Order: sequence, then C-alpha cells, then structure tokens
Amino acid sequence: MSRFFALKRGSLVSFALAALLALAPALAEARMGGGGSFGSRGSRSWSAPPSTRTMPGQASPFERSVAPRPAPGMAGPMAQPGGLFGGSFGRGLMGGLAGGLLGAGLFGLLTGNGLFGGMMGFASIIGLLLQIALIVFLARMAFNWWTRRNANAMAGAGHRPSPGFTSPFTARAPFGAAGFGSGASPEAAMAQPIKIAAEDFNAFERLLGEAQGAYSREDLGALRGMSTPEMASYFDDELEDNRRKGVINRVSDVKLLQGDLSEAWREGVDEYATVAMRFALNDVIEDRATGKPAPGSPGPTETSEAWTFRRPAGAGPQEWKLSAIQQAA
Repeated sequence: MSRFFALKRGSLVSFALAALLALAPALAEARMGGGGSFGSRGSRSWSAPPSTRTMPGQASPFERSVAPRPAPGMAGPMAQPGGLFGGSFGRGLMGGLAGGLLGAGLFGLLTGNGLFGGMMGFASIIGLLLQIALIVFLARMAFNWWTRRNANAMAGAGHRPSPGFTSPFTARAPFGAAGFGSGASPEAAMAQPIKIAAEDFNAFERLLGEAQGAYSREDLGALRGMSTPEMASYFDDELEDNRRKGVINRVSDVKLLQGDLSEAWREGVDEYATVAMRFALNDVIEDRATGKPAPGSPGPTETSEAWTFRRPAGAGPQEWKLSAIQQAA
C-alpha cells in the first residue's frame, strides 16, 4: 500500500512539473501581444522590414493578419530554381526542342538516313527557337535590372530624422531595400518614402508606454483609441483569455532604451512607419482573485520588437496608431 501511495505521489509531482513546464513559455511571453507577431503593414505585410541596429536580425513573419497574402509565383521564372529554363516556360521550350530532335532522329533512322540524318531538315527551326530563347533571356535580364534599380532608388530616397534629435531613437536609421522580399507586392514597390520627424518619434515612444499601461488596466476602450481595429481585436482576445484563466497581466515601468526607424512610406490614403524598439518593463502575471504573482512570472525584463504605426496621409503625429507588432526571428 505504501508503495502505491509513493508511486501516486511521484505521478502527481511529475504531472505538476509537466504543467509548470508547459505554462512556463506562456508566462515568459506574458507581455502585451504574448510575444507573438501579428497585425498588418499594408502592402508590405508579407515582406520583412529592413533590419536595424536595434534589431539587427530579421523580424518574424505575422502569425495573424487580415492582410491578404500575395499570389504564388510573384518572384517570376528567373527567381525559380533552374533559372530561365527551370520554370514551365523552360520546360516547354527545352521539352519541345528535345522532342523535335528525337523525332527528327527517329524519322532519319526510318528513312535510311541514320539517327541524325533527319535532323538537318530542322536546322532552321532549331536556330529560330534558339534565337527566341536568347531574346527572352536578355529581355528578362533587362527587366530584372530595371526593377532592382527603381527599388533601390526609391529606398535610397528616404529621409532621416533631424541630426539634433536626442532620444532613445537613433537618427541614423538604415534605409535599405531589404523590405522588398520575394513576398513584396507590386503596391509595395510603388509606395513612396516619407519623412519621419522628431515629433513622430516622440509619438511612438508615448504610444509604447500608454498602450502597455492600457493593456495592464485591461482598458479595451483606450486600446481601441491607440491601435487599429485589427490590433484592438487581438488585444481583446488576449484579455478575454486571461479572464478565463483567472489571471491578469500587470505591466509597469516601461522605458524605451533604444529605437530606430526601419522604414516609412505612403501608400494610398495611409502612411506607415515601422520602428525597432528595445525597451525594459516589469511584466507580472497575477492571480485575479488573490493578486499574488503566478509562479514563473517574468518580472523585470528587456525585449526588442518591431512596431508598425499607421495614420491618414498628411495627418499629424497625434494620429499614429499601432498597426502591427513583430518579434525578432
């Protein structure tokens, strides 16, 4: 009997440890957004924002987003494995040439001219097909060069904040073409860079602290005023999940340590700015009934995230709203 109870206690201890291990990742990523990547960056939602000194690596892709994914095959035949002759066009062209050569050889064999005797009659056709293939190859090379040149020129036209701006945001933000990945849409390539001023960076820093505070208070009304409807719906889901679990996420002492601009652009009637921010905060999961911290609660921590803000084109700094959060990959 004593052995039975010992085994039972061992099983309970093992179960409790397994439960704590399963819960630990959720507690470690308990801050606003749960350590996930979600939201929308307009037409650039499915292309990675350029890396910065604050986030030198690539941002992780969105796990949740209302932005439509780009259609498959946008990279084009030149970007597919096998180069020009790796796609369906290449397979059709080379397959046709091979079939023609084989057919000509068999025809020559049947008529007594040998395996390669019948090929001579097709020399002009083969030459024509090779010329067409060469023209297509050169045309695609020229088109790709022109596309890259325009993308680089547009990316290089970005504006930097005032050199006299002193804040956790650096004034030397990189403006590369890294955002134009294989998933970039034509609309993203046509977007126009915009200038981000010191007042805009102040607004980003303010929203970082105020949004975290509203999340800690579970003030969904305030979150709706600071974020897009899409982001507010995600925060509502998280807060509701916390209520079901009987916990509350208390976030305090939010301080921006470093930040820089990844990219800023205008498309249609909206303007977007993606900024990388490294910040400190006190992140605690409390039991809703007792107010005591839950085991494994993160506590004081630092993290780096890429936040994207959106506003109507031409609006002032006070109109920025949180549109996306992305973690470092």
